[in-house]
Amino acid sequence: MAILITGGAGYIGSHVAHALVDAGEQVVVVDDLSTGVAHPIPASTPLFVGNCGDAGLLGEVVSRHDVTTIMHFAGSIYASESIENPQRYHQNNVVNTRSLIESAIRHEISQFVFASTAAIYGQMSQVPVMEDAPTHPLSPYGQSKLACEKMLHDAAVSTDLKFVALRHFNVAGADPQIRTGQLTPAATHVIRRAIQTAIGLRPHLEVYGTDYATPDGTCIRDYIHVADATRAHVDALRYLRAGGTSVALNCGSGRGASVCEVIRSVKRVSNVDFRVVLGPRRAGDPASVIASPVRARAVLGWQPQVADLDEVVRHALAWEMKLRTTRDSPAAPIETSKD
Repeated sequence: MAILITGGAGYIGSHVAHALVDAGEQVVVVDDLSTGVAHPIPASTPLFVGNCGDAGLLGEVVSRHDVTTIMHFAGSIYASESIENPQRYHQNNVVNTRSLIESAIRHEISQFVFASTAAIYGQMSQVPVMEDAPTHPLSPYGQSKLACEKMLHDAAVSTDLKFVALRHFNVAGADPQIRTGQLTPAATHVIRRAIQTAIGLRPHLEVYGTDYATPDGTCIRDYIHVADATRAHVDALRYLRAGGTSVALNCGSGRGASVCEVIRSVKRVSNVDFRVVLGPRRAGDPASVIASPVRARAVLGWQPQVADLDEVVRHALAWEMKLRTTRDSPAAPIETSKD
C-alpha cells in the first residue's frame, strides 16, 4: 500500500514525502516539475513526471503501487499571478483537481488530504479567523482553492471518499535536517525575501506599507514552520485512517508577527544589517491575518511545536546557504508510463 503525493517535488509536498518515508510509509510522487525539481524528494521514492490531472497516468500509478491515499499539493499558488492569468489557475487548480478526485473515486481511494489556503477567506472580518468565517476570496487563486474544497465536499456526500482540507497560512522555514526547502525562483513571502537580501541576492528589502492599524504600522501574518505544517498533514492522514469524517481545518500557528518583527529576526539570525526601503501599501493586503488553530488541535490532536520566529528564520537561512554552496544532489528514481 502506498501514499500518492501530487506536487511532491514542491515545497510542502517534499517535506511531507520525507516525513512519511521517515515514518516507514511507502510513498510515490507525481509531479510535472514545472516549478519543482526532483532532488529534494527522498531517494527511495518513485517519481512519475506528469500531470496529476492525467487520468491515464493516475490509473497506472495507482495500480502499479497499490495506492490507498492521495495527498494533493500540486497546483499554482501565487495570488498576484492568478489575477494576471486566471485561466492558468482554473486549469491547474480546478480542472486538474476535478480529474484527480474522479480518479480517486474510480479507483476506490477513500482517503484524500488536500492542501488548501487561507486565501479562501479574503478580507478577514475576525482575527484570529475560524473555519466557519465567511469565504470571499480576493483572487482567482483563492477562488480556485475554494472550488476544490467544494468539489471534495460534494464528492464526500455522494461517495465513500473522506477528506481533510488544510488551509495553509504563511508556511515558512525549511526541513530542520536541511534536506529540502523553498526552491522556486520567485520569493513572495517576506521571510525568504529578507533572507535573500541578507545574503546578497537582493539589493534591499521593500516593506509594503507602514501605516496599518497594527502596533508598528506593518502587516501582521501567521508564520507556521513548514515542519509543523508537515506534521498537520501526517496527523490528517492518521485521522482519516482511524475513520475520521471529512473536515476543513486551519493550518496556522495562532500567533502573528509583523513585517518589522520579521526583519529584526532575520537581521539578528544572519548578523547582517541589510538595507530596508519603505514603500506604499499593496492593494488588497489586510492588516492582520492570524489563524485560529483550535479546531485542528481538537480534531487532529495536532500541536505546533515551533514557537520561536528565530528558529523558522534559522532553518530558512541554512537552506538558502545550502542552495548557494552545493550542487544538485542525486535525483529520485523517475518511473515512466507503459505507453
